Amino acid sequence: MTKFIRLLLAALRGSETTYTSGSINRAIFMLSVPMVLEMVMESLFAIVDVFFVAQISTEAVATVGLTESVLTIVYSLAIGLSTAATALVSRRVGEGNAREAGKSVAQVILVSVAIALLIGIPGAVFADDILRLMGGDEHLIANGVGFTRLIFASSPAIVLLYTLSGCLRGAGEASVAMRSLWIANGFNIVLCPVFIFGFGPIPEMGVMGSAIATTMGRSAGALYQLYNLMRSGRVIQVETSDFRPDSRIIRILLGLAAGGTAQFLVGSASWVFLTRILSTFGSDVVAGYTIAIRIMIFTIMPSWGMANAASTLVGQNLGAKQPDRAETSAWRAAFCNMLFLLAVGIVFYLGAAEIVGFFNRDPNVVEIAVNCLRIFCLGYIFFAYGMVISQALNGAGDTRTPTIINVICFWLIEIPLAYLLANLLNWGPEGVFWSVAFSESLLAVIAVLVFHRGKWKRVQV
Repeated sequence: MTKFIRLLLAALRGSETTYTSGSINRAIFMLSVPMVLEMVMESLFAIVDVFFVAQISTEAVATVGLTESVLTIVYSLAIGLSTAATALVSRRVGEGNAREAGKSVAQVILVSVAIALLIGIPGAVFADDILRLMGGDEHLIANGVGFTRLIFASSPAIVLLYTLSGCLRGAGEASVAMRSLWIANGFNIVLCPVFIFGFGPIPEMGVMGSAIATTMGRSAGALYQLYNLMRSGRVIQVETSDFRPDSRIIRILLGLAAGGTAQFLVGSASWVFLTRILSTFGSDVVAGYTIAIRIMIFTIMPSWGMANAASTLVGQNLGAKQPDRAETSAWRAAFCNMLFLLAVGIVFYLGAAEIVGFFNRDPNVVEIAVNCLRIFCLGYIFFAYGMVISQALNGAGDTRTPTIINVICFWLIEIPLAYLLANLLNWGPEGVFWSVAFSESLLAVIAVLVFHRGKWKRVQV
């Protein structure tokens, strides 16, 4: 027990940053602990927001759900860039080229800000049209447009929080990325009730208050990441001169990000279509679906922490010319993730009603959320392998293969199946939920078969 505690504390401190030698199990643990905690903190954003917003009204929850469904496009760009950053930085660190890694980080920052502005500005300007396009009625739009506008305006903070975390993870500095999310969530948890319900001289702002608190939290986290990347004494250090655009590094970064962004964009776009299908069944259905998704994210995000650990291990070990060690690391991380999600799935399936009831007491909303959560839980074992193996491929720099798999599973299967089951076969909202569980499970099977072939070991970054 004493040895375990010492190892846990070492992981939280970030005592190790390179994982190309020694015990693979130790490497997975040292990376996974801070990455899992980082993802727990990220998922807390969703849980905290929906908890407080649910105290306002069902319409407020629906506003958040409709906005987030479109905002997933921004998240997809951010996650795609983060995936590219991890692959690029981890490969340079594995090669022992810390200076080149620092230059890569600076280019990631430049590209992140540029893309965030290109998406955020139009999103803020056309916020009301976005809500209308997603099926929101005029009353919902009038009350929620401010929330949507501010969330889109905060796109630079959203993207940087993701991409800088990717850089830190690639460098093995997972503990710093973890602490940045602690800071971001600390602000959000404290400020959400203050701005939503009012406190002292601060007036009650309703759902708009949630947007303000979230934006301030994410901005604080991103600033902390920048501070750590810029200060001396780290594994990699970003210098001011590195911010001069470097076409060579940007080409490599965009080449990696194209696949990474595309695969998450494909996935997030499918969620937009699914939400649009569900919106035809009313606000109660959208609210129930939103609550179930937020609860699911609370467990899926920590699992992404383990998947990100696999990505870093694969990237660093390929950089160190150790492909077999990279493969073993991915399989072991996937198995650990499966055990975790299996346990969580059982708990969620049995206790779905009690868990959902913590967020909302409306019988119609609770029924939808419980059904959604239970159906999703049936695919948790497959989800576990799918996310780790896909991230392992990304960490190797093979972002194209997961993109193709996503197109097949989400666009060619999930969306048509959801419409067929929900509308043509009259399954209603449950048809959408079953299409998600089936498509995610199929994705996992395909990813495992592709990874086993081993072509990813020869990808050059």
